[in-house]
Amino acid sequence: MSLIDTIVQGILLGGLYALFAAGLSLVFGIMRLVNLAHGDLIVLAAFLVLVLVSALGLDPFVAVLVAAPIMFALGWALQYVVLNRTLGTDILPPLLVTFGLSIVIQNALLETFSADSRRISAGALETASLQLGPVAVGTMPLLTFVSAIAVIVGLNLLFYRTALGRAFRATSDDRVTAGLMGIRPDRIFATATGLAMVVVTIAALYLGTRANFDPTIGPARLIYAFEAVIIGGLGSFWGTLAGGVIIGVAQTVGASIDPEWQILAGHVAFLLVLLVRPRGLFPRAVD
Repeated sequence: MSLIDTIVQGILLGGLYALFAAGLSLVFGIMRLVNLAHGDLIVLAAFLVLVLVSALGLDPFVAVLVAAPIMFALGWALQYVVLNRTLGTDILPPLLVTFGLSIVIQNALLETFSADSRRISAGALETASLQLGPVAVGTMPLLTFVSAIAVIVGLNLLFYRTALGRAFRATSDDRVTAGLMGIRPDRIFATATGLAMVVVTIAALYLGTRANFDPTIGPARLIYAFEAVIIGGLGSFWGTLAGGVIIGVAQTVGASIDPEWQILAGHVAFLLVLLVRPRGLFPRAVD
């Protein structure tokens, strides 16, 4: 029974990692951009939600509805004004620029909020649980996993069933030809990053309500996001969810054996998957 509970908790934890990774997968799948500031943007969104909750007295879930358009605008402007200038055959410029952005965000948050850890209060939801057969499941982890599935379904529908999704795929396949067909690649890329920031805001909500956070934890969230994306296969949204679940289960199983093994077990699982499937479980976007 203990093993079943451990696996269930790991699956639910994987939903949080999938939310961390979904925006990263979207951006990479469309423009092959590796954003080293992705984890810090999650933390930035968490602090934005915290400010809205503490200053305006909003419920965290309502605060996300306010924060998401702000983060969309920030992502759109960041891509359009800065990151579009770095795109090309050389992957080094976007890596350097986003690394610098990561440092700027961390230091700005440290100056504004100090190094103290914070948490977003979710009231009774923090301790509420549901009894699903023999396993007690926390309401907040369950909401996290359901939200992860909803985000993945939404991104797939957007990517494969809408005109914007066709523009995303056309621009990703051939930027020049898409431009000749009347598509503005610079705006398409900016829209993709804006949407990724909306997903980041959802991830930030659950990061802030489920655990303490501070301005310096972004790089660790980035590592989990990268691992989930790579395990699942670059460009695959459902693969990203699978990657998050694999890491989450590995961590909870490792922690059940020895608490010190929790983080290590996730990294070991990542390496084992790459040994068997170097391109990930469900590769799509990279040939």
